[in-house]
Amino acid sequence: MSKKTIYCGKGKKQNDTWFKATINAKEFRENIEEFNGHEFVKVNINVKDTPDQYGKDVFVTVDTWKPDSQPIEGISKEKDDLPF
Repeated sequence: MSKKTIYCGKGKKQNDTWFKATINAKEFRENIEEFNGHEFVKVNINVKDTPDQYGKDVFVTVDTWKPDSQPIEGISKEKDDLPF
């Protein structure tokens, strides 16, 4: 099964512990998930060795990974546990 990458932002690495990025609000809104009455968007933040033509070296994508529908034996989910 092929998984489409959803790019939702770009930015620049400011230093070893600080990344600055701009998020596309439309892509963000389209990927909101709800859990226990709260809304979340799971994202992946990657730093590339080579910046793009605009100097951006931080790329933000929506994390679309979903667990298999079958539970793993011996592991139970707590009622208030987050899904990610």
